[in-house]
Amino acid sequence: MPSVRDLLELIRAPAALSVPGDAIAGAAAAGGLSRRTAGLATASVCLYWAGMAANDWADRELDAVERPERPIPSGRIAPGPALAVAAGLTVVGLAAAAATGGRRALGVAGPLVAAIWLYDGKLKNTGAGPAGMAACRGLDVLLGASSGRVRHAVGPALVVAAHTYAVTALSRHEVAGAPRHVPAATMVATGCVAAAASIPRQGRSFVVPALLAGWYAARFGAAQRAVLRDTSPGQVRATVGSGITVLPVLQGALTAAHGRPAAGVLVACGAPLGRRLVRAVSPT
Repeated sequence: MPSVRDLLELIRAPAALSVPGDAIAGAAAAGGLSRRTAGLATASVCLYWAGMAANDWADRELDAVERPERPIPSGRIAPGPALAVAAGLTVVGLAAAAATGGRRALGVAGPLVAAIWLYDGKLKNTGAGPAGMAACRGLDVLLGASSGRVRHAVGPALVVAAHTYAVTALSRHEVAGAPRHVPAATMVATGCVAAAASIPRQGRSFVVPALLAGWYAARFGAAQRAVLRDTSPGQVRATVGSGITVLPVLQGALTAAHGRPAAGVLVACGAPLGRRLVRAVSPT
């Protein structure tokens, strides 16, 4: 039987701290931030974990060559149980979305599940991989917005999707190292994402969104500059991990920009906690 640590590694447990902020940012933009948001965030976490388990199941043969230390190729978790974990968490995530937001939430959660499994099963190792992952995170923001006016959350969804595209594009070089033009391009994207997240909506205060967006840009930008100096696989993985753990700061900026500064700061606090937890379990 796999140990608890093996299962936590399979689903990249600490990386889930980057997920609830999607629901909160989406709900804040849609005017639907309420008790329901917690249920939608729970659904998002379950679906994220399902995607991580499905990812390892789909990549088990490739990981046997490139990452033999992962739970499946190392023999700590068999492929069948890993797939069962992915399927079970998918069902739980859909159930949580339905119980929280009914048909409206399922109307977003269904396409999100399809996007997750399509990415893991078909798109990940193709040129469409970054776009596929970006679509997953964008839909996750819209899932949080399903309790309000979903169309108002399209902007935040695109901002989170752009960040995700950049991180995923960089992650494709975790094994062989990255050519310098890749982190150079993702640094430009990070600057654009930070600028978009810092703009307050409808006359809201700019102070908290600007501070959080600056924190996000400084943290992730420094990690990408490190890759420009050292393009080795280890440094690329560290930078990808930084891109995952800094996401709550971006989500916090988006939440604050839509009139919820206190909630935005609270979401951003997930970033330093995530950095500590990933020392025990890798987020990539």
